[in-house]
Amino acid sequence: MRHDSSTSRRKGTTPQRRPPVPATPSSATTRSPRRSGPSGQPPVSPRRRRFRPGTRALMEIRKFQKSTNLLIRKKPFARLVREICQSFSIDALRWQVYALMAMQEAAEAFLVMLLSDANLCAIHAKRVTLFPRDIQLARRIRGVDNL
Repeated sequence: MRHDSSTSRRKGTTPQRRPPVPATPSSATTRSPRRSGPSGQPPVSPRRRRFRPGTRALMEIRKFQKSTNLLIRKKPFARLVREICQSFSIDALRWQVYALMAMQEAAEAFLVMLLSDANLCAIHAKRVTLFPRDIQLARRIRGVDNL
């Protein structure tokens, strides 16, 4: 028995999709002459949500601004610090974990401030894309003392 469409659905609601019917073993062995390939139906995969361009970036910015954890991986940063130390000294210097963490904290704070200043330079030039010349200008305006 068919229902009238105006009584079965209320205004503003969308109809729900039916879940896919799993293939039974007996129907999988019988092939339709029109279909090609080993299986009758293509595999059903859930559709991923597509965000508009820039939305995902803004979500990541908000996420990283809320968090206080370090953004650079600890082991590669420690290797880099030790490699730079070897260029200044012949002896292999040892680093405490807290000293490396303090160094990484300072390096990330420096980079964040430099990139925010460079972003202001890009905005001043009526752009949203950050160019290397924006970073160079931000470093030059800071002067020699602040690098």
